[in-house]
Amino acid sequence: NNGYGIPDRARIEVNLFHRSEKRVKAIVSHLKKGLRGKTVEILGAKPNRRIPGLEHARALSSKEGVYGADVVLVPLEDGDRAEKLVEMGKKVIAIDLNPLSRTSRKATITIVDNITRAIPNIELHMKKLSGKSRYELEKMVSEFDNGANLENSMNEIMRNLEKNKEEVRKVC
Repeated sequence: NNGYGIPDRARIEVNLFHRSEKRVKAIVSHLKKGLRGKTVEILGAKPNRRIPGLEHARALSSKEGVYGADVVLVPLEDGDRAEKLVEMGKKVIAIDLNPLSRTSRKATITIVDNITRAIPNIELHMKKLSGKSRYELEKMVSEFDNGANLENSMNEIMRNLEKNKEEVRKVC
């Protein structure tokens, strides 16, 4: 682990909705500083592929990163990209506060949470699952029902709103 909750041998692709070379360079530089001494490969500064069906700079990707991956974590994403990645046969893990968003609905697995809580929880679960066989892990993924997951998330949100409706009324 390296403080970001990222495995030491991961590949990270900087892939921005509103892309500019200046923004990409700034993010790559920030990540490199935080990951100094680790074997994390940072991609995206020189994209060499396009995600089919997306327009403009949003389609840019790296063969060694998102384009060639079988699983993609999209922490802050848009529904179009999540949909196109799934159409490419990728398993898309989305982190989104809104279980009704297009990203949440198009993803293979949606984590309905704030990214600052979700990343450490992902790391914790990665450690817990590290002893499982490939077969067990693939079975877990194939049996996961994202629709039921989103429904459970909505039910939890509604229970919390009902439980705290007086506080909600004060805000509204």
